[in-house]
Amino acid sequence: MKKNVIYALIGILFLSLSSFAFHKFYVGIFQVNYAAEKKMIQITSRIFVDDLNNGIEKKYHKKTFIGTEKETRTDIDLLKKYLSENFSIKINGKPKNITFLSKELEAGDVLVCYSRITTVEKFKTLEITNTILTDWNAEQQNITHISAYDTKRTVLFTESSSKEVLKY
Repeated sequence: MKKNVIYALIGILFLSLSSFAFHKFYVGIFQVNYAAEKKMIQITSRIFVDDLNNGIEKKYHKKTFIGTEKETRTDIDLLKKYLSENFSIKINGKPKNITFLSKELEAGDVLVCYSRITTVEKFKTLEITNTILTDWNAEQQNITHISAYDTKRTVLFTESSSKEVLKY
């Protein structure tokens, strides 16, 4: 009897753990910070690298190996192009140039990208458009934390909601 209970518990444990392993989350985390003293907006993006490679391949019809030892300069150029086409910021209604600084792989499967916008004076509106991976996967959600003027806000960007205007 004791063996049957143990086998049943092991079976339940195996089934519950395997169901978690097969469930995939499609989420990106973005941090947008306005550093008034530096007159700069700092942007940090955290995106699952396999999803990013798939999204770039679908959009540009070229297989990329971002975050692997096979990564090429062309892969990085496509990454920069993809990010610039799918993440934008307007300040007081005017588009701003986002400069890609660097990237690193975190925990083996999350690509962290660092970018910035320089010469940012005081502003009244900040418009963010974020369509990263939503064109590739309708389940993709991009959680974006925005810090400016001692206030913190969080916006969820999805396929159906890709733009937000924040007023200060």
